[in-house]
Formats: sequence, structure tokens, C-alpha cells
Amino acid sequence: MIGITMGDPAGVGPEIILKAFEEMSTKERQATRVYGNLATLKYVANIISSPVDPEKDMQVVDIDFDGAPLTLGKLDARAGEAAYRFIEKAVKDSEAKEIGCIVTAPINKAALNLAGHHHDGHTGLLAYLTKGKAWMILASDRLKVIHTSTHVSLQDAIHKTTSERVYDTIKAGYEHLQRIGIANPRIAVAGLNPHCGEGGLFGKEDEEIILPGIIKAQNEGMNVSGPIPADSVFFRAYSGAFDLVVANYHDQGHIPVKLIAFDTAVNVSVGLPIDRTSVDHGTAFDIAGKGIANHENLLSAIAYARKLVSGGKK
Repeated sequence: MIGITMGDPAGVGPEIILKAFEEMSTKERQATRVYGNLATLKYVANIISSPVDPEKDMQVVDIDFDGAPLTLGKLDARAGEAAYRFIEKAVKDSEAKEIGCIVTAPINKAALNLAGHHHDGHTGLLAYLTKGKAWMILASDRLKVIHTSTHVSLQDAIHKTTSERVYDTIKAGYEHLQRIGIANPRIAVAGLNPHCGEGGLFGKEDEEIILPGIIKAQNEGMNVSGPIPADSVFFRAYSGAFDLVVANYHDQGHIPVKLIAFDTAVNVSVGLPIDRTSVDHGTAFDIAGKGIANHENLLSAIAYARKLVSGGKK
């Protein structure tokens, strides 16, 4: 069983979930639970003329909230609170082994914060709810990237780059790839500075901070290379030289993945006591309720989740 959280009820989450269910077999629907609001799902189904009946065709954990259904496409603190409660319930059920993996539809960080939940997004929120430590992997067919840091300023990301964090990130990525069937993952670590500092000419962080984390992982038998200049390592990984790249900050990893797999890349949380995959896009308030939201990314996140719950088997 996988559980899909509806995300911000004023965004495209309800629509893409309905569209994903339209493509599911009866067996797949029976192995899928939706954590959301039934009134919102019915409202959106009616607007977009969906053939899916949320009451008959879905298993919905119905979580009511003030004002449901809300006006689509509008920032609302009530939507932020609802999104938090959908995730909170799914986490509890995942910890209780009622579901094997959570698939998250997009939340709006501003709405979440307006509701009093001050987190930088799903990854931080899930770490808070599970009292765990989380890393973000962006996964596509030909390029996978794990980040040492995500939703922080570039200045903070550099300050947060430590040898221990680099090592921990390598290990988290290595163990995750083993889970999905890669026995000896080939990992490359991107350099922080241009040309990895060019022998100290452009900075010493690559030699003094990143390299020790790599060496520690190598000494434990992990197949790790680097640091490798960021202007070449992603192309090499895309071409098949590596199974995973460690990026040192949000945009360093997100830009190459989104360039090649904007609609299909999956956001995967690793290091937590529960499994979670997600779409890699936002709430798209500008098109919410118009029936034109693309659900391909959600289908990819669901497929990755099913792979995780089946022990890496396709």
C-alpha cells in the first residue's frame, strides 16, 4: 500500500491525483490510499469532468478542514494547515506500517508558514515529524543527484558544507541505491568551487573540506570519486559514468536534472525511518482547476514508490 498526500488543496494536487487514478488499474487503485479531503476531490473532479469518482474509485482518508473546498489558486493559511494535517496523518500511518511509502503532491511553503508550520518544505517537515535526518535525491532515468543541502541560501549552504556532511550524504545515497537494486553504486562528488579550486587558486574548500569526506567513504569500501568539477560531472553521470552525483547546494543539483527531465524527475527523501517520493514541481496556482495540469511527474513518483515498497523490483 502506498499513500498519496493531496498537498495544498488550493493547488493542482487534487487534479493530478484524479488524473493519475484515471490511468491506474483496479489492482493499483486497491493498493493506493489518498490522504486528503473528499469534498475537495469531488469539487475538482466535477470542475475538470473527471471520470474518477472519489467516493467509489478511491480509498480516501478524509481529513476535514475549515472552508473546504477552498477557492482554487489562492494562497490561504487554511490550505497550509490542511496540507500539514494530510502529511502528519500519512507519516503516522507509515510509521505504523499501514502504508509502505508516502507520495506527496505539492505544498505551498508560504501557506504552510502562514498556518504556523515553519519548515522549508516537505523534506524539513518530514524530518521534523519523524525526528530523523533527511536528504533529497532528484531521480531521473539517466541522472540522479543527492544534495548536501537544499532550501537554504547559497551563503548558508557553503557554510554548512563540512567533511562529515559530505560523508553522510555519500553514505545516504549509497545505501539508497543499493535498496533499489544497484549492488555497488558509482558515486561522484561535485566540486564546490570552479575547477575544484584549481589547486587553491579559486578556494581551498574542495581540498580541505570535501576531499576528506570522500576519503572517509572510500576507506569504508564505497565506490566514490571526486571532487570533480561541476561543469563536467553531471554530463559524465548522464552519459553513464556514475549512478549518482553529490551536489553541494540546491541549484547545483536541481538545474541539470530539471534541464533533462523536468516532467519526469522524482524527488525522493532518504535517511528517514519512512519512505517518501514526490513530484518535483509546485502548486501551480495559476492553472489550478483549469484541467490542464500535467500529471506525468506524479505517475513517475508513484512508480518509484511502488519500486521501493517491492524491494527494488520493477
